[in-house]
Amino acid sequence: MTFTDMPNIEADLLEPIDRVQLLTPELSSHKPRILLLYGSLREHSFSRLATEEAARILTTFGAETRTFNPSGLPLPDDANDDHPKVQELRNLAQWSEGMVWCSPERHGAMTGIMKAQIDWIPLALQGVRPTQGKTLAVMQVCGGSQSFNAVNQMRILGRWMRMLTIPNQSSVPKAWLEFDENGRMKPSSFYDRIVDVMEELMKFTLLTRDRSDYLVDRYSERKETAEKFRARLNQRAK
Repeated sequence: MTFTDMPNIEADLLEPIDRVQLLTPELSSHKPRILLLYGSLREHSFSRLATEEAARILTTFGAETRTFNPSGLPLPDDANDDHPKVQELRNLAQWSEGMVWCSPERHGAMTGIMKAQIDWIPLALQGVRPTQGKTLAVMQVCGGSQSFNAVNQMRILGRWMRMLTIPNQSSVPKAWLEFDENGRMKPSSFYDRIVDVMEELMKFTLLTRDRSDYLVDRYSERKETAEKFRARLNQRAK
């Protein structure tokens, strides 16, 4: 690598692309670990039912899935971090290699229940970023005509949480017509779309999970770490 006319770059911190780490990492043998979150506490919650269908599909594709029940989760800042439901959610976030977020659309937006779950997951926790570099699929259920407000908002949040949000997504209109009396989703193009989304999520998760640390290794953060290290050395030298 040459640095002609690049005076603002610290040459020792700008690393060449490591094709071995990027293209041929050591591959994990365990099942992809997927956490599913839903955004309604109703007894007959269609976001929960859609999430359950997604979990079944993911399991069929070979994933290990866990679903977080948001009942009892306090509002953000209305409890300490050691609250049992907060700890449960954060542990699941760290366990996961990918996530599915499914929210109803309420007043043209995702629900507060959905947002509260995401707000309780910190960007950084004890030197670890619980969501950075992990895959994400977003879905929504609608009480009326098809809309994409909730999934669009969740995409913004996924980017904020430094997640790899897959291109495909699902929006189920008139969700009350799409499930039978046993809570199972009826055959339809909307069901097929959820299958598509979960298939894509599995592919992206398998493709990136063993590369995620390298994919999010950044020059600016290496520079910041080096500056902090140099500052500590200077303090010791005084």
